[in-house]
Amino acid sequence: MRRDGRGRGASVAAATALVCALGLSAVPETAYAAPGEPGPVPGPGGGADGGATGGRRLEAVHQEVDGLYRKAESATDAYNLAREKQARQEKAILKIARAVVKAQKEMAGLRKRAGAMARAQYRGGGMPAEARLFLNGDPGEFLDGVSLARKGEQATHGLIGRLERTQVALDRYADSASQEWERLDRSRAKKAAAKKEILRKLARAQRLESRLAKDERERLRQLEEDKARGAQAKWLDTGILRKLGSGATAMGGRAVDFARAQLGKNYVWGAVGPETYDCSGLTQRAWAAAGRSIPRTSQEQWRLLPKVSTKDMRPGDLIIYFRDASHVGMYVGSGAIIHAPRPGRQVTVAGAGSMPILGVVRPDAR
Repeated sequence: MRRDGRGRGASVAAATALVCALGLSAVPETAYAAPGEPGPVPGPGGGADGGATGGRRLEAVHQEVDGLYRKAESATDAYNLAREKQARQEKAILKIARAVVKAQKEMAGLRKRAGAMARAQYRGGGMPAEARLFLNGDPGEFLDGVSLARKGEQATHGLIGRLERTQVALDRYADSASQEWERLDRSRAKKAAAKKEILRKLARAQRLESRLAKDERERLRQLEEDKARGAQAKWLDTGILRKLGSGATAMGGRAVDFARAQLGKNYVWGAVGPETYDCSGLTQRAWAAAGRSIPRTSQEQWRLLPKVSTKDMRPGDLIIYFRDASHVGMYVGSGAIIHAPRPGRQVTVAGAGSMPILGVVRPDAR
């Protein structure tokens, strides 16, 4: 099935129009804020009749599942950042190793030359200049010899100096390599810890959802949809759409087109395409397709990219969500975003105000 044909573009336009007109998440498959991780949720049975007890139970399930997925997403940022650092450190170690090989070759050549000079001086016997003058019948030849001897002495000093500098460089490279290995070990440890944390939280969230009966899972989805609709309606009630521009730059337009072409693809933590994405993997690839390199994680995108006011955002800008900058979506106009929500969901269109907005960044700001 073609993902970037006219039919897909028409469906996206209709979805974004619904977001604006109805004040809801066009496809209500998104992650929502949760204040923390509640305690264990009661097992199936309590509240299956749809009464107040059942509503409270589903609300507790929603809050815990949502909190777990959000914390897993935050840990995914830590994992991706550690992975990037590891890659940079491995490149640094390789660069140091190449420099060491070059310096060692130079050192071997210098030592060979130093040995040749030492042997030449030994053959000369270190005879005093007065004795050489006495034995040499040609003063001019003697003076030429003295001049050559002085040049040889200068060359020897220069060679010794190069030997010393090369040895210092080798020692420095050794220290740098040791430090980089230590940093690499720390990055690997952080990556492993983040991965363990991600898998633990994802497994717990999936267990919680699997404990629900089919009708409860549907009611839980409806609860998520209601929360998204309410948050989006509240955001739209501020009159924000009257302030927003609709025009994207050429580069921003290409990023939006790429994001649209990914609709329906699965969320997978740590994925950067082409078939699966996490939230920041999607935005990074979209802007790479547009010709702009941006950081890998939502937290680094928030920290390093130029910030703009929400009221000034335009299609292609990235909206960063939650206080810990753990989620990101691409604004596509009409009050909507395209984002990769969470495990078990697909890249989708959602209301830009359906989650707590931390701020907006613009990759192509000048």
